[in-house]
Amino acid sequence: MLKKIAILTGAGMSAESGIKTFRDNDGLWEEFDVMTVASLDGWHADKELVLRFYNDRRRQLKDVVPNQGHLDLLLFEQAHDVVIVTQNVDDLHERAGSSHIIHLHGELNKVRCTVNDSLIYDWDKDLNLGDMSDDGHQLRPHIVWFGEMVPLLEQAAAEVATADYIIIIGTSMQVYPAAGLISYAKPNAHIYYIDPKPQLNHELRLAPNVTVIEEKATVGVKTCYELIVG
Repeated sequence: MLKKIAILTGAGMSAESGIKTFRDNDGLWEEFDVMTVASLDGWHADKELVLRFYNDRRRQLKDVVPNQGHLDLLLFEQAHDVVIVTQNVDDLHERAGSSHIIHLHGELNKVRCTVNDSLIYDWDKDLNLGDMSDDGHQLRPHIVWFGEMVPLLEQAAAEVATADYIIIIGTSMQVYPAAGLISYAKPNAHIYYIDPKPQLNHELRLAPNVTVIEEKATVGVKTCYELIVG
């Protein structure tokens, strides 16, 4: 019988591909203070620094490939109705072949107008000052920065609310609002949490059907598949 599976992924999903995890070291992201490169205040203070940071991240994507964990998620899609809700801004889920992906925090390979949020463009090269949208305004990374609304949060919550299984991979589930998605789960939904150093947030501790798999994504996804699909 076809089941609905919502897969929530975070930085640990891509770590084994060589992408450093977000806020690895006390508020640092790739040696940068998070608020200088991931906030509107940081953008207004030094646009060139912010653009350079994301240009470096975008170029890094060309040097990494999906890991076995990304690829093994396709096994679920072959057997069930699957949606991936990711906090990651990389394109590794797409490159692995997954077909239904919600990027909560935006995408590195897209940019948008600084004035009109609906003007979004695919972008695989460096973004520089002077690169303009169709209506003549500076373009910025299509990333949800701290303090900004998460436009796809309601869509993600609706997917979680209808899921029979919820699989959480490589995220501490400590940063809201994404961490609160578990509160939308059906009472009878079974939750699998894959992480080598699991941290159960308030919602996970209250959930009745949680299975913790203390493994990295490349191992844990395969283990989870065997538990759910067999």
